[in-house]
Amino acid sequence: MEFLTYHRDRPGSLPLRDELLEEHWSYMDRYAKEMIARGPTLADDGDTPTGSVHILDLPDPAAARAFAFDEPNHRAGVYRDVLLRRWRNTLGRTMWEFPGGRTGGNRYLVLGLGEGEPADLAIPSDRHELIAYGPLLADDGTAWLGTAVLLRAPDPVTARAVLTADRYADIEVHLWQFGGRPS
Repeated sequence: MEFLTYHRDRPGSLPLRDELLEEHWSYMDRYAKEMIARGPTLADDGDTPTGSVHILDLPDPAAARAFAFDEPNHRAGVYRDVLLRRWRNTLGRTMWEFPGGRTGGNRYLVLGLGEGEPADLAIPSDRHELIAYGPLLADDGTAWLGTAVLLRAPDPVTARAVLTADRYADIEVHLWQFGGRPS
């Protein structure tokens, strides 16, 4: 079962986040085989973290909740809230298999929070800029709750356009970068 977690930073928590960086990476190292994508969302300055995205393949919702809430930054109070949803990897690959590589261009997390009938279930025809794409689902995997996308785009407006605007209660666009330990 695949899951998406998006931990949003609490205002003023950057010093604590920095202090816990090695503990965070060590925790994530334990999930290396399960990881589909990961990385921080960033403020408009492109440098200040605002949150942390992790997409993983885990055995069940209980394992996903344990992953999300045992994470060192969460336990220490870096995050103000956590979005945790089942997710379906419609591209069938990890971010490390993205043909566009780790660098070059702007990367975004686009979250379409669902309302009504499912939308954007099919992969867009212009898929070469998609890093990860799939529906957000209820724990049982049946009810559609939205769509989550990681992609490369020239700007936030273009990134937002990957989803059908009038089919969502809200669409969030966050600057995002590939995560993990620096090599």
